[in-house]
Amino acid sequence: MAPALDPRLAAAAALVRPGLPVADIGCDHGKLAAALACSGLYPKVIGSDLRPGPLAKARQTVETAHCQDRVELRLGDGLSVLSAGEVGTVVIAGVSAQTAWQMLEAAPWVFAPEGPRLVLIPATRHDELRRWLAEHGFRLVCDRPVEAAGRWYAVMAAEYDGQRRTLTWAQALYGRTGEWPEAPGYAAKQREKLQKLRRGIPEGSPAAHEIDALLQGG
Repeated sequence: MAPALDPRLAAAAALVRPGLPVADIGCDHGKLAAALACSGLYPKVIGSDLRPGPLAKARQTVETAHCQDRVELRLGDGLSVLSAGEVGTVVIAGVSAQTAWQMLEAAPWVFAPEGPRLVLIPATRHDELRRWLAEHGFRLVCDRPVEAAGRWYAVMAAEYDGQRRTLTWAQALYGRTGEWPEAPGYAAKQREKLQKLRRGIPEGSPAAHEIDALLQGG
């Protein structure tokens, strides 16, 4: 039986490309990898982690779900456990935005139109990850706000198209979350961060004017 997923991991699972292998990088307890394998939608599920401890827990989860024949667990750092073209989707959940983009920068094969879909759930700094994706040629195909265990997350799916973009503060802060019914709750939480961000912006600058307008609800 597939393990139950919390709302953020369930949202991530819904964004994985069906019919192609998938990798869960930093799989931790292995619940997402097991749920994907149990769905029967993917020819292979790869779960990886940097540490042996979480990987052992993932193995227990997979065995309990009786899907060990469809899951391959790998010990290693970031995307180094994968080769180019091996998977159709890479999931990176639960790490900081900076850790996520450092993993991607270390794997040049993701920067290609035929590269994998990226499903990302940054633990922090959602706005900075959106900026990084835009500036490095990735477009957001989904950006879903999800509340889980009292916290707001952004579950993003991005694909490389080579078009580099510069985001406004509003675009970086909210992304495409406004397309979802949960948008007001997520937006309220994101606005709370603006006051701190504003302190480091020079008075009279275009960024200051835009942030002030956002703080005023404009």
